[in-house]
Amino acid sequence: MDAPLTEQTPAAEQPNRPEFSAKAALPESEIEKLTDDIIGALKTVYDPEIPADIYELGLIYRVDIEDDRSVKIDMTLTAPACPVAGEMPKWVQDAVEAVPGVQSATVNMVFDPPWDQSRMSDEARMALDMW
Repeated sequence: MDAPLTEQTPAAEQPNRPEFSAKAALPESEIEKLTDDIIGALKTVYDPEIPADIYELGLIYRVDIEDDRSVKIDMTLTAPACPVAGEMPKWVQDAVEAVPGVQSATVNMVFDPPWDQSRMSDEARMALDMW
């Protein structure tokens, strides 16, 4: 996990990382496990035109884990006219719903703030040779 999870971990404290929040009713150990597994699932989703996963690209803005273990995700695209704009949210939903313990996932596409290259992790920069 990138940082210890609290009720809400502001993205500002984790540059280029999504904001995670979880309901306090869930045991902390379960929140940590779900968070790690959700991040792992997000890292399996790639934009077919870019050799880096959507998590490292910084396309995931927010992940909320609810008491009923449903997950709500705010994500964006590198460009609103991305050729897989209609398909990628379903890929994300399917990947997260495959995580043991997740009851359902809802993906909300957002474009504010617009994505830019500063959201990419060093891992993504290395994969794209963008140093």
